[in-house]
Amino acid sequence: MSWMVWTVPTAIFFAIVALMLVGMTLWELASPTVERRGFLPIATTRGDRFFIGMLSAAYIHLAVVGFTSLSLWLALGVSVVWMLILLRWG
Repeated sequence: MSWMVWTVPTAIFFAIVALMLVGMTLWELASPTVERRGFLPIATTRGDRFFIGMLSAAYIHLAVVGFTSLSLWLALGVSVVWMLILLRWG
């Protein structure tokens, strides 16, 4: 994997994403989910909302990097809050 220039933050990011996926899998095995409707216009499962949240977090970070000079820590905070809202009420 020498062709990929891994930095510590990149490795931490992907490790956390992998841990979240493992956690979601274990949660699904322990407590299977059913589709429900929240504020999203479609019926979603817990995994669907997680996937939508991860995509949203990527777009939030891209918007902050591309259009502002704000810190990425702010983007991370907004992404975490958005993910929690989406998983709970989405």
